[in-house]
Amino acid sequence: MPKGFYYLIGAQFASGLADNALLILGIYFLKEQGYPGWWAPLLKFSLTLAYVVLASVVGPLADAFPKNKLMACMNALKILGVFLLLNGVQPLCAFALIGLAASVYAPAKYGLATESVPPRLLVRANAWLEVSVVLSVILGIALGGALTGLSESEALDDLLPWMSLSSLFDIQTQTLPSMVVVVGVYVIAAVLNFGLKPMRGRVVMIPLTRHAIGLRAFWKSNLRLWRDPLGGVSLYVTTLYWGVGAVMQFAVLVWAQQTLGLSLKLGAFLQSLVALGVILGAVMAGRNYKLHSARQALPWGLLLAVLLPLMGVVSNVWLAIPLLLGVGLAGGMLLVPMNALLQHRGMQVLSSGRSIAVQGFNENLSVLLMLASYSALLALSVPLAFIMLLLALVLLAGMVPLCLLVWRQYRFKWLRFKSS
Repeated sequence: MPKGFYYLIGAQFASGLADNALLILGIYFLKEQGYPGWWAPLLKFSLTLAYVVLASVVGPLADAFPKNKLMACMNALKILGVFLLLNGVQPLCAFALIGLAASVYAPAKYGLATESVPPRLLVRANAWLEVSVVLSVILGIALGGALTGLSESEALDDLLPWMSLSSLFDIQTQTLPSMVVVVGVYVIAAVLNFGLKPMRGRVVMIPLTRHAIGLRAFWKSNLRLWRDPLGGVSLYVTTLYWGVGAVMQFAVLVWAQQTLGLSLKLGAFLQSLVALGVILGAVMAGRNYKLHSARQALPWGLLLAVLLPLMGVVSNVWLAIPLLLGVGLAGGMLLVPMNALLQHRGMQVLSSGRSIAVQGFNENLSVLLMLASYSALLALSVPLAFIMLLLALVLLAGMVPLCLLVWRQYRFKWLRFKSS
């Protein structure tokens, strides 16, 4: 790989690390400031909103400016969001600004990868990016949990006594030193962005025009991918998975505190087990499935639906650990083949850029709808066990027809083979 490419990996990892740590800190911040528990999922809702609202804009925007500089500016925008949060701006508005920066950051980093490595190394480059994304999620959640623990113990105040000058901010919070640590990680990410120089002749910059960001063209692309037999199935599965996964991210924290009696810090560590399971599932899926056999992974969605309700009855930490690993494993085994199939069909039906935009729009719209429903159920004091059962039923309702369809197709092929 080109030497400068690792600046992109470092910048992506640092930015993702700070994003996930900030989400955990944001949940602690809401609790500290007296917000009810059902507000916590709305933080993720705010972060995701821009991915849906600006779906037709972020791709052309990333193509209109130097991508490394744009990514650095987006990290600066995230820092601004943190400062607004500490200065009394409504938390959902502050996180919406951070989500806007993240929604522009995503297409810019993938576009920069194509500009920074020769075509023969693009597959390896994308593999590096995906690994850095998953690791930033796992370690970011762990970092957020550790920082909440340090905030409760005020250990960072002892290490950084000048942080006690909280009079600079309108909000009095124990998380101030931890927030400054997160800001420091964003600064590191912004600096790393400038270390990567695109290859000569590989830079793609397209002027930002009204037609490029038109909703009509985007909607036509959306319909074309949904109507494709293979593309529609894979898009349906990934959309359903990301919606359920977003709820799981918060349900695990509530389950850890209410059922297992753990702190938010330890609950965040348990949450990272799901991401670790996804990595294991991704590795296994890569070894066991090819593109032509991707639909054979659909039954893993049924296993995921079976495991989810168990979270409502398991009250032992040592049973929770393999359960969460199993949930992540099943998710990874399902998601990776479906993603590969979706990307393959997306390039054939549309183009790589447009298909990524369509995929991001649908998956994040699912996240918004599922999180809004989850918050409403929490506000109505619906028990967590019942919520997990509802999630399982949603998965079953979505996956059973697909599994039956695939089984019938393979059975028909087998009967034809026997008759011949």
